[in-house]
Amino acid sequence: MATNIFVNLPTADLPKAKEFYSSLGAEIVPEFTDDNAACVKWDDNVFFMVLTKEYFGTFTDKTVVDPAGSAQVITALSRDSREDVDIIRQAVLDAGGSEHKDPQDYGFMYSVSMADPDGNIIEFLWMDPVAAEKGPEAYMAESAEQAGA
Repeated sequence: MATNIFVNLPTADLPKAKEFYSSLGAEIVPEFTDDNAACVKWDDNVFFMVLTKEYFGTFTDKTVVDPAGSAQVITALSRDSREDVDIIRQAVLDAGGSEHKDPQDYGFMYSVSMADPDGNIIEFLWMDPVAAEKGPEAYMAESAEQAGA
């Protein structure tokens, strides 16, 4: 059985969050969505549970931070290409999200750090499949060796 991941995110405006994530191509799963929460399906194994701040608070005795001013977690999702990273970056901006940091280009990996309308940080990245398999240091050494040949 595959492992699924469920990332729980607080929101101040659930309808706006549902609209935002839907506009990025994620699916809202109605069977697990109500007035307190929305299940956002990215693919068969990755889901965001976007919860009203009040409902989110019922799952912990800790203070629920406001993502607009505090960072608790950064969630990163891979894309199939650099172009797909740029496409989702623009979709986030068009849907009312913002850029959290400037894009990072390491050659073997390209990423953008974005924020949803509540301030939850979501990164999208592409990594060269060879670098992912061998590790960045081995990939860079091999690339330098090939460039020198």
